Amino acid sequence: MIRLLCTLLLCLLAWTAQAEEFTARVDRTRLGAGETLELTLESSDSTPLGKPDLSPLEEHFEVLGTRQVNRPSSTAGDSRSTTQWIITLQPKRRGQVTIPPLRLGDRQTRAIVLHVQKSEVDSDPARLAPVFIDATLDRESIYVQAQVVLTLRIYHSVSLYDDSNLSPLQMADARIESLGAPRTYETSVNGVRHGVIEVRYALFPQRSGELLIPAQSFTATEVSRAPGRDGLLPFGPHSGRQIRVESPAIPLTVRAKPAEYPADAPWLPARALVLSENWSPAPEQARAGDSLTRQLTLKADGLSGAQLPPLASLPVEGLRRYPDQPQLTDQPGERGLIGSREEREALVPVRDGRIELPAQEVVWWNTDHDRLERTRLPARTLMVAGNPALAETPPQPAAAMPRPLAAQPLWLWQLASALLLCTTLLGFALWWHARRQPAIRSAVAGPSPRSLLDDLRRACQANDTQATRQALDAWARQQPETLAAMAARYVPLSAALDALNGALYSESGQYWQGDDLWQAIRDLPPALQPGTPNEPSQLPPLYPR
Repeated sequence: MIRLLCTLLLCLLAWTAQAEEFTARVDRTRLGAGETLELTLESSDSTPLGKPDLSPLEEHFEVLGTRQVNRPSSTAGDSRSTTQWIITLQPKRRGQVTIPPLRLGDRQTRAIVLHVQKSEVDSDPARLAPVFIDATLDRESIYVQAQVVLTLRIYHSVSLYDDSNLSPLQMADARIESLGAPRTYETSVNGVRHGVIEVRYALFPQRSGELLIPAQSFTATEVSRAPGRDGLLPFGPHSGRQIRVESPAIPLTVRAKPAEYPADAPWLPARALVLSENWSPAPEQARAGDSLTRQLTLKADGLSGAQLPPLASLPVEGLRRYPDQPQLTDQPGERGLIGSREEREALVPVRDGRIELPAQEVVWWNTDHDRLERTRLPARTLMVAGNPALAETPPQPAAAMPRPLAAQPLWLWQLASALLLCTTLLGFALWWHARRQPAIRSAVAGPSPRSLLDDLRRACQANDTQATRQALDAWARQQPETLAAMAARYVPLSAALDALNGALYSESGQYWQGDDLWQAIRDLPPALQPGTPNEPSQLPPLYPR
């Protein structure tokens, strides 16, 4: 019965994993009416049975083209091949349009929601040229150091060679970030099919007032279709006329920081801001002397990671804190840049009981609703359990004070002198007997080597420099060679000791990780015994017989 249940469970898990191996994704989720997009269906099966059923797409989309691609992939050292179907779609209506789940055998993708907006290209005579540029901003007025997204779209109804070039965007009063690689798709303008090259930038103005976004120029070579003088089509990769077009310059109003914003808080204008935390291990498992890793992540929609301030790190009684270097990342999204700041620190409770971690609060300005907001991470209470390994030896009761000499009887002194004489004679006899016997090394009373090695391991895992130094000295005293000799013959141990000494004696207080030292202690090769014969020399003897 148990075997049958295990077999059914394994089959269920295999079916679930198989169902998750057929996925769908699109190149963008926001597009204009008449534009096309690419839907990519991917199966981890290199030889799938059949093709995906695309009939559910016919209600809201026109399927303009489909191609199949086999791509090799590697995951965790396992080489495998995946099959992709790249489908070109054109929505039939505006508004919110959903790509329904698509099936491949018994597997199914998830639905994807698209936002089809009104096309920004009108019937202006300038739009009827074979190549033209359309430049738009997602906002006409923003706050200083806030994000505005500039979108450049190059429309062309004629074929172009691959020598096209767009002039770089340069502004003295704004910081510019590129939002990914250029996109290419197709759209219909006044009933004519156009290819589109889309380039997006995130702009962060550094001063308030009126700002003018300069014009951008685009140059390319048109593919000539007309025959030459000899009646033949022109030969060569760039046989055609040169085309150069410019985008319009766009004014932008930049507002100053609001007066109601706190003067002592960093200026953070964003669409959204989230503050989260992650623990490893869980804070409910905290024990005195053990290390906890706390990760605080600040993510803002509309700001770069460099604009996010460091989070407050106040001292907490009963807790040692070892912060790591913050990690700043920027991720381009559909609405612009999403910046994040990740701060990690190791927390080591030095006592058991209740330890209070203060709340974290970030003040920011919501640019969508134009108001001041506060994102808060509530305070947390750590209930630290006791650690038997760190329990201190209870103090011994003080010995009774001896009575004054005058109050002690004489026979006590005589008895003490006799006992001292007997013990002296016994000790001398044992010494004389030991001199006549072969020398035997006796074990030194004290902790065992195993317990000292365990103390050293716990100190290294807790990243505690002082405890590690004490445990290392105690362990080294029971070794057949000195700590300096071990470091001289094993380079990783020498490097780990240098890092420990740097953390102990540096004025800046370096953050130290004990994993390298513990690994070096574990991998330390045994010392060469004095009686070990040397390897035979490959050289001939100096004085051959």
